[in-house]
Amino acid sequence: MEINLNTPALLFPAVSLILLAYTNRFLAIASLVRNLRKQYDEQHDEAIILQIRSLRKRLGMIRYMQAFGVVSLLVAIVSMFLLYIDLRLAANYAFGLSLLLLMISLVFSISEIIVSINALNVVLQDLDQSKK
Repeated sequence: MEINLNTPALLFPAVSLILLAYTNRFLAIASLVRNLRKQYDEQHDEAIILQIRSLRKRLGMIRYMQAFGVVSLLVAIVSMFLLYIDLRLAANYAFGLSLLLLMISLVFSISEIIVSINALNVVLQDLDQSKK
């Protein structure tokens, strides 16, 4: 496949929006952790510790999501530079690597969403049991 200088540039808006979404997730979880820590200091409830552990796992996943997304963007820039200096084959490989890194970032995103849904289901089950 023959790519031109514009092809890797197409990733810039998409990756930028993805990284913004990842950062928003991170900030929301960080806020939850801080609030749960305050609750734990007041109540010493073991359920809060379990929630914090789940959030720690999600934060780790978000770290990887962000890292792979940023590296994907960097490799796309390398691909553009390689095209600029007329190293087409290397640019093609760099662009392919950039796409692969972006896919890995998205797989981590899906995994984090699954962990999040599982954690919410546990909270909802607790709520259902407390109603009975």
